[in-house]
Amino acid sequence: MPDPGFFPAGHRIAVLTTEPVGMLDYLAPEGGVATGQLVICPLGPRRIIGAVWGEGLGGFDAAKLRPVQRRIDAEPLPPDFLEFLARAAEYTLTPMPLMLRMATRAPDLDKPPAARRVITPSGDPPTRMTEARARVMQVIADHAGAGFAPSELAQLAGVGTSVVKGLVAAGTLAEMAAPRDLPYPRLDPSLPGKPLAVDQQTAADHLRGAIRAGRYGTTLLRGVTGSGKTEVYLEAVAECLAKGRQALVLLPEIALSAEFLDRVEARFGAQPGEWHSGITRTERRRLWHMAGRGEVGLVVGARSALFLPFRDLGLIVVDEEHDNSYKQEDVVFYSARDMAVLRASMSEAQVVLASATPSLESWVNAAQGKYQRLDLRSRYGEAELPDMAAIDLRAENLPGSRWISPSLVRAVQARLAKGEQSLLFLNRRGYAPVTVCRACGQQAGCDQCDARMVEHRFQNRLVCHQCGETKPVPTTCPECGVADRMAPVGPGVERLAEEVAACFPDAKATVLSSDLFHSARALKETIAEIAHGDTDIIIGTQLVAKGHNFPRLTLVGVIDADLGLQGADMRAAERSFQLMRQVAGRAGRQPGDAPGQALLQTHQPDHPVIRAILSGEDESFWDAEASGRQAAGMPPYGRLAGIILSHPDPSVVADFAQMLSRHAGPLHEVGAELWGPAPAPIARIRGRHRIRMLIRAARQAPIQSAIADWLAPHKPPTNLRLSVDIDPQSFY
Repeated sequence: MPDPGFFPAGHRIAVLTTEPVGMLDYLAPEGGVATGQLVICPLGPRRIIGAVWGEGLGGFDAAKLRPVQRRIDAEPLPPDFLEFLARAAEYTLTPMPLMLRMATRAPDLDKPPAARRVITPSGDPPTRMTEARARVMQVIADHAGAGFAPSELAQLAGVGTSVVKGLVAAGTLAEMAAPRDLPYPRLDPSLPGKPLAVDQQTAADHLRGAIRAGRYGTTLLRGVTGSGKTEVYLEAVAECLAKGRQALVLLPEIALSAEFLDRVEARFGAQPGEWHSGITRTERRRLWHMAGRGEVGLVVGARSALFLPFRDLGLIVVDEEHDNSYKQEDVVFYSARDMAVLRASMSEAQVVLASATPSLESWVNAAQGKYQRLDLRSRYGEAELPDMAAIDLRAENLPGSRWISPSLVRAVQARLAKGEQSLLFLNRRGYAPVTVCRACGQQAGCDQCDARMVEHRFQNRLVCHQCGETKPVPTTCPECGVADRMAPVGPGVERLAEEVAACFPDAKATVLSSDLFHSARALKETIAEIAHGDTDIIIGTQLVAKGHNFPRLTLVGVIDADLGLQGADMRAAERSFQLMRQVAGRAGRQPGDAPGQALLQTHQPDHPVIRAILSGEDESFWDAEASGRQAAGMPPYGRLAGIILSHPDPSVVADFAQMLSRHAGPLHEVGAELWGPAPAPIARIRGRHRIRMLIRAARQAPIQSAIADWLAPHKPPTNLRLSVDIDPQSFY
């Protein structure tokens, strides 16, 4: 852990750098430095970013040390944040330089807060309003007071900079000097929130009391879809802000942020800070600095917002805590849900894990008393939960080229006649998951991966969902050379859209799939149009399951409820249950005369997961899942760690994996089992051949230290990548 204190000029200090060299000794610069201060250090001919960690490590002549070049004009990283980085690195077996790099992922941190040129509104709309100009003005309206560089504004609006310059010349916009980093508007926690029902009030009172106590604690806020979980945890945010502390709300999907930001503004009179890939470089820098200075009260963000240097973090909310997108599986492998709990424990903060369908890990932690549990058992206001039923596809007269059953067609037609919306859910992007040659049976595959390519007919391309490679849809089989025999097999949402157009020619349909939106803004606009009732039928992937509120939506039809029930993944049943329940919960969320209905098309109406979804007996389902996991010694009752190795040469990665398996003594000493090595289910991605190993151990086994001792003596060959995934969520 870092040493607290201040080090005068010339003092020997240890600096953690963002380079693989890690910790190095330097001399403190003129004026001295405090622990946590970000600095620019010389490393050979280069200049690198580092953080002062404490007293120098020693071990060589101090006369050879070079001084820190200069301090970065930013608040020192707080002690609790430094401790969090160290503990997170230890838990995930991530090198500390990578953790520091995550904590400093804001642009231009090393630049001083000089003035910059920004575009602001200054006059009436232009006399000639084109579509491009309208897009620019809409961005200005959506981000009131933000201030953009001309290039940023043009990029957000999807236009050239000449359009922005034309609006400046017309007097509609003005370019002016502004400080680079400004504090965020103060949120007013004294403004009244929405009236709460009895169970909501009880939950809100509990959370307020926990925050007033000023100690660490985690609460599982479980409530049926539409039960008002957001209103409850916003009361916790209000209490946190009233105490002068900062709050963080994590969302699983950028598209959710627009509606949520509006709710925050209605509750507190101002918009919070945003942190996700859809914001500009300028805003990322501004928010990073304001978090460190305590000049932003509430941040709404993606999982990486956990690595902002908050000055005094008092509350972390993980909304839809069960969502898989909270797990990062690239470079640094971590679960934002678990890291939120760790971060809060370092900061004496509260954590709220909110979900209608919590993860089994959180459910077990609550059952064992590690977390508090609060339940909201009814929908907010007068809204009622949707009626749920299965459509037995074995009894339906459904042609082989169709996927919407006659029963579901009739249900959609009834909603159309009433002016209500329907959602057809299929968790498959693109047009068809497989394109096959009917002459020789060859399936269209990726040249860089051992994966089939997905046809995307809207783009007229085949796309690899592993590496992103695309190619035109072939008219001639590349294997046998026969023309006009390539055929799509199976449905995706784009193919489903064709069937919807044929079945309901007078209805307006909208496809919601991440492939079809090239910016977060475009996705937000489409979701807003749906919420305003501008479409009749929504066709969507799992993107639609994540918290959206469509007032006119009263029918949800799940096209293939069996998808995801099969396979070796131990979480298949849990994830299917969560996804189906979340999707069904989109229906009938508004009070009134339009009760919701959810229909699940299935060939297995008697499958235990389907029965659990339809019955509403959640506790029985979780009990059964927990019993099965406990009997198998699997999480959350056991520990897993994944080892992923990859190399362009299959023999190199295979030989190194076999060598590791023969020297697994440190794992066996703590009672761990090593499974594998074996080719990964997708054995080649981006030209790299992949091998996986899986480690299983008892819950209390010191698995991290055992893995570290196991891997330390063995240097990987050149260009071999080895990743450790503690508590893996996927096994591809």
